Amino acid sequence: MTINKQSQGGKLSIALEGRLDTTTAPLLEAELKQSLDGVTELEFDFAGLEYISSAGLRVLLSAQKIMNRQGSMVIRNVNQIIMEVFEITGFVDILTIT
Repeated sequence: MTINKQSQGGKLSIALEGRLDTTTAPLLEAELKQSLDGVTELEFDFAGLEYISSAGLRVLLSAQKIMNRQGSMVIRNVNQIIMEVFEITGFVDILTIT
């Protein structure tokens, strides 16, 4: 998985490419831990993301909990396969997906 990060003021944009699974989820989790201080707007771009596992969902849920306290989080460009995972798991009710 590739993580492309852009920060501007209080906004952090993260574009993911590849697979967010048990192997790569810790990489994203570590990136978020060091990057979320002072962020009021977190945006994920999933245009290049092909797959997400339960480990990836856990990282997104953790990020959402943090952003509920300090701002907002949105996920953009979700493909149909990942959207189905979000729907089946109920994450469509937890996350802001546009």
